[in-house]
Amino acid sequence: MKQIPKFTPIILGSDINAYGFARSFNEIYGIKVKAFAALPLAPTRYSKIIDVELHDGFEEDPVFINVMTEVAQRYADHKEPVILIAMGDGYAELIAKHKDFLQQTFVCPYIDYDLLKKLNNKENFYKICETYNLPYPKTKIITKAMYKNQTDLDVPFEYPVALKPANSVEWLDIHFEGRKKAFIIHSEAEYTDVVAKIYDNGYTSDLILQDFVPGDDSNMRVLNAYVDQNHQVKMMCLGHPLLEDPTPAAIGNYVAILPEYNQEIYETVQKFLEDIKYTGFANFDMKYDRRDNTYKIFEINLRQGRSSYFVTLTGYNLASYLVNDYVTGDLANQPTVYGNQNKAKHVLWLGVPTKVFKRYAADNAAKREALNLIHAGRYGTTVFYKNDMSLKRWVLLKYMFHNYVPRYKQYFAENKGQADEQ
Repeated sequence: MKQIPKFTPIILGSDINAYGFARSFNEIYGIKVKAFAALPLAPTRYSKIIDVELHDGFEEDPVFINVMTEVAQRYADHKEPVILIAMGDGYAELIAKHKDFLQQTFVCPYIDYDLLKKLNNKENFYKICETYNLPYPKTKIITKAMYKNQTDLDVPFEYPVALKPANSVEWLDIHFEGRKKAFIIHSEAEYTDVVAKIYDNGYTSDLILQDFVPGDDSNMRVLNAYVDQNHQVKMMCLGHPLLEDPTPAAIGNYVAILPEYNQEIYETVQKFLEDIKYTGFANFDMKYDRRDNTYKIFEINLRQGRSSYFVTLTGYNLASYLVNDYVTGDLANQPTVYGNQNKAKHVLWLGVPTKVFKRYAADNAAKREALNLIHAGRYGTTVFYKNDMSLKRWVLLKYMFHNYVPRYKQYFAENKGQADEQ
């Protein structure tokens, strides 16, 4: 029997991403994971595999660094490696910001703060795309000064157009009626109204105005990659999203992902990540543009994606890459894994009930493939884990999944009937 390596993982967050990562650890190593978060979220409640310690305001400084200073004291004499894993953009940024201090106690598999600031801001990221010849949608930057002075606010693209915040971390603190993760704008009047609401409600950073790449959810692709501490890409797993959450606050969150293989995408992204000396997990969202037969990259998330458990589900356990990199040291000598080459091993990941997927996913060859997987029982979710189920948890999760039925009924037509989210 192979000996289980000795290490301690600490997760920052309590959302579905946190549960998926805790499950990945539990499946391969049989361990319970410690987590720190600001709020008790449904995916991690009543769980036996993740212990969430809550601290109000933990997602921002000074609470974050104050709590982590105390946590560092707890683990100061810990003999095993203690690995910090961020579940969201904010936590990834905070780890990078305080990396010099945190890595005195913890393993911090994240890039330095300077590089993070360049990549985390969509405006800067698109400049980097230019340098490395990564395709992205035609873009115009809108600033607060432009809005304040009412100058150069013209739209150089045909409607509909996409509008999104350049600073995704600042956007978390902005609230107003009609707020969305991203907007699809269909007229000049709507464009003027949305820009005004954004800046009048406290947002200060730039906005990204983009040419809209046509097509429904099934034109999207999502890529999760792991880059080791020597800046070598060791795993890439491509997914084909077939359906997204239509709720305004959650637009862009995938709820159905089919495994896909594309060596051209893998090689393009691998070269980019290794050229910039990346470290840790990376998540790319992109969309196929039928107008020029390219995959346009929208953004890079400097951590694994919210729906990244689809990677573990399809056979590439996320937790194992961290452990083999920073604990056992085995990863350095392993070749790069280019995921999903064997269709016989494909498994569909779902974040909604099957009946929601069947009703709302666009009818195409990919959906038919997914329906065949459902019929064969080759599908799964992040949260329904047979080794972590109690009556309380089962009832909560069934309620959480059932809530998608009225949400799609209310929002799907109005958000998807005219144009898809970008």
